[in-house]
Amino acid sequence: MNEHQIAGKLETAVSSVVRGQSQVVRKVLACLVSGGHILLEDYPGTGKTTLAKAISRSIDGADFKRAQFTPDLLPSDILGISIYDPRSTEFRFHPGPIFTDILLADEINRASPRTQSALLEAMGERQATIEGKRYDLDGMFFVIATQNPVEFRGTYPLPEAQMDRFMMQCSLGYVGTDEESEILAAQMGGHPIDELKPVITRDDVIGLTKASQNIRFSEELRHYVVSLVAATRQHEAIQLAASPRASLGLMKVSQAMAIFEGLDFVTPELIQSVAVDVIAHRLVLAAEARYAGSSAREIVRELIETVPVPA
Repeated sequence: MNEHQIAGKLETAVSSVVRGQSQVVRKVLACLVSGGHILLEDYPGTGKTTLAKAISRSIDGADFKRAQFTPDLLPSDILGISIYDPRSTEFRFHPGPIFTDILLADEINRASPRTQSALLEAMGERQATIEGKRYDLDGMFFVIATQNPVEFRGTYPLPEAQMDRFMMQCSLGYVGTDEESEILAAQMGGHPIDELKPVITRDDVIGLTKASQNIRFSEELRHYVVSLVAATRQHEAIQLAASPRASLGLMKVSQAMAIFEGLDFVTPELIQSVAVDVIAHRLVLAAEARYAGSSAREIVRELIETVPVPA
């Protein structure tokens, strides 16, 4: 099988469980293939956790761990801790859930900023420094974090540095009535995820990541991506603009999307299809813009319309 067929098998398997969300499923999988991390912000019951489980079950050999973020969660609960062993009279390191292939950080904004920051190094550099020792996170390491956008009691807003570590932020939203009826029918005798079998291997995903890096990205499109991100630094409504990390993320996700589209090159349309999800969550709007009802996603959409597209 070629890379497009492998990516298609994974997408089909996940979409068989997460119904009516084909566009979001493709974006999340493109984020996985690009080597980034994703923040799913949506209402309870829209399928965020199911999506994470479906991805892990579709990949043979992929280790999956879930961390339920709560106010009393400590950094050591995420990273791991050394515990004294009286038999050997030495300390033994017990790794935390961060040592996995796919980590579901459920309701991440319920943990304290101190605990949230435990993920910063791992997400940004694929390593963790614990008790002065560095541990590398090789191969797959994909963080799927979730948060509820409407409930703020007992939560801690993610700091800008944490938001910048997420390559994408997506929302599932509510499905249509026909899709919701299909969901009910599919779960009358049990949950479809219980019947989901692996369709590709962990090595296949790592191979897709390497293949995405070879997708052709022209010089004109590089300038287009930089211009799109740079436009956020000149917008009067934006207090904190997007960094070069946003440019890198937009390029990598676009390359991964090309594999799912069966292309060996990136087009402007692919860049535009993921630009809002890659850029908007990194922006901090000025107070005047927030009071006027503007949103970061609306501003990025406006920039997509105004920044010239290479011919």
